[in-house]
Amino acid sequence: DVQLQAFGGGLVQAGGSLRLSCTASGFTFDDYAIGWFRQAPGLDPEGVSCITPSDGSTYYQDSVKGRFTISSDNAKNTVYLQLNSLKPEDTAVYYCAADQGCSWFRYEYDYWGQGTQVTVSS
Repeated sequence: DVQLQAFGGGLVQAGGSLRLSCTASGFTFDDYAIGWFRQAPGLDPEGVSCITPSDGSTYYQDSVKGRFTISSDNAKNTVYLQLNSLKPEDTAVYYCAADQGCSWFRYEYDYWGQGTQVTVSS
C-alpha cells in the first residue's frame, strides 16, 4: 500500500504560488509527524517544513519562513504546504515523509512519498 502521496507541483513564475498536498494512508495519521523535504538537481535533499498533526506544532527552515505555510486536515489525513512568493531557487522535487516526530534528519523518517516537481521560472 502507498503510505504517502504528494500532489500539487507545477510550473510557476517567480512570485507565484502553489499548494502541495500529502495524503497519508495505512497508518494512524495523528501518531506521526509529516515533513516536507526538497531536492534540487545535483544537491542533497533538504528539510523544508514539518508538522505534528496531533497538536499542530509546525517548523520551518529559515529559507522558507514567511513564504511557506504547512497545515493539516486531520479528517482527510492530509498535510498541505502552501508555497507563496516562490523563487527560482525553490525549484526542486518536493517529498513528504512521515516520522514519529519532527526532525530535520531525513534518515529518521520511516515513510516517503513519491515526490512532486516544483519549477519556478524567473
